[in-house]
Amino acid sequence: MKIEIIGSGVSGLCCAHAFVERDCEVSIIAASDALDSTCCSWWAGGMLAPGCEGESAEPLITTLASESMAFWQTVAPAYTNAGTLVVATSRDQPLLNNFARNTEGWHRVEGEEIDQLEPDLGERFSRALFFADEAHLDPRQTLGHLMDTLKKRGLTFTQRHIDDGPSNQYSSTADWIIDCRGLGARHVLPELRGVKGEMLHLHSDEIKLTRPVRLLHPRIPLYIVPREKGLFMIGATMIESAERHRASVRSVLELLSAAYALHPAFGEAEILEIGVEARPAFTDNLPQLRRRGKTLAVNGMYRHGFLAAPAMARRCVEFALDGIIPSEVMNENTP
Repeated sequence: MKIEIIGSGVSGLCCAHAFVERDCEVSIIAASDALDSTCCSWWAGGMLAPGCEGESAEPLITTLASESMAFWQTVAPAYTNAGTLVVATSRDQPLLNNFARNTEGWHRVEGEEIDQLEPDLGERFSRALFFADEAHLDPRQTLGHLMDTLKKRGLTFTQRHIDDGPSNQYSSTADWIIDCRGLGARHVLPELRGVKGEMLHLHSDEIKLTRPVRLLHPRIPLYIVPREKGLFMIGATMIESAERHRASVRSVLELLSAAYALHPAFGEAEILEIGVEARPAFTDNLPQLRRRGKTLAVNGMYRHGFLAAPAMARRCVEFALDGIIPSEVMNENTP
C-alpha cells in the first residue's frame, strides 16, 4: 500500500515508522528533509511524564503514554529512565500539596533523599515529590535518529513548501494521505487552536541535574530538562495564541526568574536559544484522528506530542490497514 505523509515532526515520523513496520511504501512531504527550528517538535521538552501531566490532563493521555514510552525506549538513542522530581519553595508548599492530591505514581522525599537524587538541590528544598517511573529524551537527537533510520529503510523525503490548504493537493496516487501538519491543517480542521509555548536553552557548567525537575510556581510552573554537556532546556509558557515567532519580555523574564529560584547558579548561565512555537490543540486538549476521504489527520497533540504520537500512529495504521476504529480518539461516524 502506498502512503504519503505530510509533515516530518514527531507525529509524521512516528506514523512513517508505523507504516514502514507494516511493509507499506511510505514517502514524506515536508518543508525540510531534516528536523529544524521551523518544526514544533524542535522545541519540545522531551519529558515522558504521564504522572506529572495527570495533574491537568485527561486519563486518555496516561493510556497513550504507556504505549508511547515503550516505543521510545526501543527507538530513542538516549532514553533516560531517571524519573521526575517536583519541588516548591518554602512559601509555595501548598502548591506541592495540591499537586500531590491531583496526581498519582509519586512518593514523598525529604532531606537526604533529595540530596541523593539531586545533590545540587538538596540544600535548597526540604520536601519534594518523586515520580520514579517517568523518563526523558532529547527530542532533536531522537527524531534525527528516527529520520535517519527511516531513510535507510527506503522512506523517501520530498522537500516542498507546506501551506495551509487542503491535503489532497499533495498526491493523487497514494492510497492514504496522512496529514501531520499541526497548525498548518487549520484550513481543514477549523477547531484547532494554537497554544504558544516559549522556552529557553541555557548552558551552565556549575549545575548538575540527572533528571527533569519541575518547580511549582503560582504564575508559571517551570520545568528544567538536562541535556548533554551542561545544556538545560527551560520551559515553558502556555499562552492562548497561534503566534509562532516572537517571545515576550514578560515570559522570558519569568522563565529566567523561576530558573534562578530553583538554583542561583542559573543567574550566571549562558542563554543559547530563546524558542517560540504554537502547539496544535483541539478544545479538549486531546489528540484526535480525523478522516476526510482518503486523508487521515493525526493532530491536536497539545503539549503531549512525545507522550501521544507513537500510540496515535499505531491507531492510524490500524484504521488505514485493518479498518479498526479507535473510538477513544476517533468519531465512529467520521465519513
